[in-house]
Amino acid sequence: MNEQEINGKVFSMTDLGQVTARLRQEGKTIVQCHGVFDLLHPGHLRHFVAAKKLGDVLVVTLTSDRYVNKGPDRPVFNQNLRAESIASIGCVDYVAINDHPMSSEALTELKPNIYVKGGEYADLEGDVTGGIKIEKEAVEAHGGKIHFTNEATFSSSSLINRFLDTYPTETKLFLQEFRQKYSATDIMNALESIRGKRVLVIGETIVDEYHYVRPLGRSAKGNVVAQRFQNDESFAGGIIACANHIAGFCDDVHVVTCLGAVDSKEEFVRSKLKTNVTPRFFYREGMPTIVKRRFVDSAFLGKLFEVYYFNDEMTPPNLDAEIRAHLEEVIHEYDVVICLDYGHGMLTPETIRFLEQHAKFLALNTQTNAANIGFNLVTKYPRTDFLCIDEPELRLAAGDRLGAVEDLLKNVASRACSRRAIVTRGHRGCLAYDVDQGFVSIPVLSQKVVDSVGAGDAFLAIVSPLVSTGMPMELVGFIGNAVGALAVGIVGNRGSVEPVALSKFIKTLLA
Repeated sequence: MNEQEINGKVFSMTDLGQVTARLRQEGKTIVQCHGVFDLLHPGHLRHFVAAKKLGDVLVVTLTSDRYVNKGPDRPVFNQNLRAESIASIGCVDYVAINDHPMSSEALTELKPNIYVKGGEYADLEGDVTGGIKIEKEAVEAHGGKIHFTNEATFSSSSLINRFLDTYPTETKLFLQEFRQKYSATDIMNALESIRGKRVLVIGETIVDEYHYVRPLGRSAKGNVVAQRFQNDESFAGGIIACANHIAGFCDDVHVVTCLGAVDSKEEFVRSKLKTNVTPRFFYREGMPTIVKRRFVDSAFLGKLFEVYYFNDEMTPPNLDAEIRAHLEEVIHEYDVVICLDYGHGMLTPETIRFLEQHAKFLALNTQTNAANIGFNLVTKYPRTDFLCIDEPELRLAAGDRLGAVEDLLKNVASRACSRRAIVTRGHRGCLAYDVDQGFVSIPVLSQKVVDSVGAGDAFLAIVSPLVSTGMPMELVGFIGNAVGALAVGIVGNRGSVEPVALSKFIKTLLA
């Protein structure tokens, strides 16, 4: 088949809809297959041949690049290459790229008589995404039916993991060993085990503003690079982002936080909270809700500079007493307390002592930023159950710039009376520590970084309830790195790491 014949099979969704409408009028039976088809293999070929036998015309639609939900490094091959590869198969009559998150839109557009799926999708109840049920409803809505083939199946993800260099050598070796211990089902069960955990998160609300600009050049009247404003967006960050991350995995989440009495932005913050998050807002007089405004190069999402709008003095005694009174009333109801201390004054020494004394399980992260470098250390918390910080914060807490990270983590965890701890290390993955089991290093699971803002919050939020169950730290660190890999693909706090996306990514990693 020559290039012209291959290209002649590839249509836009709209044009292919017109073709299938004409074919239906001619009495033709239209069969449709849909998928990512990132790496064509014998299983796909057998699937297409079996599908073609069910009708007169076989159309294949594939998921566009931006909606491939198999992790940050997928697809390996772009949508045009995937479409050309499928079009080169003799039994395939037409190909189109579906630029929608769900295949149901393609089914509605093309209205096939028969929609064909592989036999591995036949268990509708076992489909965690619910997508197969939606597809079934979409094809039946116009009188079509769904059919499951019984052909031998192969895994594109497994073949890619084993034969293509999608991961660094360290990661590939780790995954080979990890697959011998844990399956994707084991991890899904572990994540499901925390569904009933009641979680309280406490810390400051931060509104993150991104102002996107493009450089114009050096100003003619000074040593300044002028920027052209393009657009802006705001995200509910800080403890609100943390609450939203964990709310996807635990059904009952309570957030305790402070807003400013001046320009509280409460309506905006409430609109961003997931429905299973119950907030308790306290208001600081004479100050605004914290805003961190970042000016961002729109071409590469590089941060140029940022401006903080806040008052970082300690919470006044009367308001601090109100916060503790509320905590005293509710803290006994929660299995896990996640404390995210951004160092902007909400968490006073008195509140810290209360959390240490009354939380059933206390997970902690203290963050270093431009306003508090060297002054917001984990060592101000004498007792925690789980400590999770990044390497620069660990080195500041230990007062050691060059020492071995294992020694520093063990020392700082001991000072915080924490039996379990994790230090996140950016492109070097994470190092997990358990007093009884020692250290385990988990490599990075993706090298694709869109925006690192909020990734540490997502990591802490989702792994803290897992640690509270006594889960092995090797498994905790793996899940945390998978969460981090997804989080760095999200601009700011535009969205949360969700169970379905995490499930699909883990299944891809362990295929």
